[in-house]
Amino acid sequence: MMSKWFVYGIHIGGWDLKASDPVQFHRGWPGVGFTHSLLYGVVIALLVWKFSGSKTWAVSFLIGQWAHAITDIGDTVGTMLFFPWTIHIHLGAWAYAGQTGRVTDAAAYFSGPGGIWDAVWIVYGIFSWRVLTRSYFETHVYTADQFWTKANRYASKTALLVFYRAAFFYGTSRWIAWTLWAHVVHHYPYDLSWGGPHWVHAAHSKSLSGPQYVGVAAIVAAIVAVAYASRLVLARREPGPDAVEPE
Repeated sequence: MMSKWFVYGIHIGGWDLKASDPVQFHRGWPGVGFTHSLLYGVVIALLVWKFSGSKTWAVSFLIGQWAHAITDIGDTVGTMLFFPWTIHIHLGAWAYAGQTGRVTDAAAYFSGPGGIWDAVWIVYGIFSWRVLTRSYFETHVYTADQFWTKANRYASKTALLVFYRAAFFYGTSRWIAWTLWAHVVHHYPYDLSWGGPHWVHAAHSKSLSGPQYVGVAAIVAAIVAVAYASRLVLARREPGPDAVEPE
């Protein structure tokens, strides 16, 4: 959201503030497209860890930002996932229409595969309903992060539980509201075909070349190798079942 306002544009008095090239600004370089990269997530997570002292918050931010950057490769523009390499990784499953303005962009997103993708996560959340219960919050969440115990000095556990649940209910309410707006109030047509909806003017990134595909495969292989090696190192550091505790 920190960049979308400039993509859509706002009008303040006699001033119109909007990017001259919304797609370039939002997903490209020069622009703020680096915020949709894996490296950006790592850098900000390290800063969160340093200034908050909380590894939980840092890892949580990293997971959330990576999920955002990776899922956004689903549209027709994609993201510079491996920035500073500025190629766009994109699957082209749904139309990117940010350059058309907030209203048309929302209508297109909630009329195509992108809206269905959001619905998948809502359904997943419903199947995982136990994580939203008071007992789960008090047993697993409240005790795992000192933020909650500190916040409990100023707010009741009931208020904290409401705050904890807010993200899921906000996301679900947002999906329902935009879907009703697009298809009950305004009757935009659904188009769930690949790359849809095709009634909107979608922006597109160039297809990757052969060498670029090889480069992407090499980066992914390197990430997997590092993750696997790190797992082996951590496993060796863990004491075995026969380890004797020092007296």
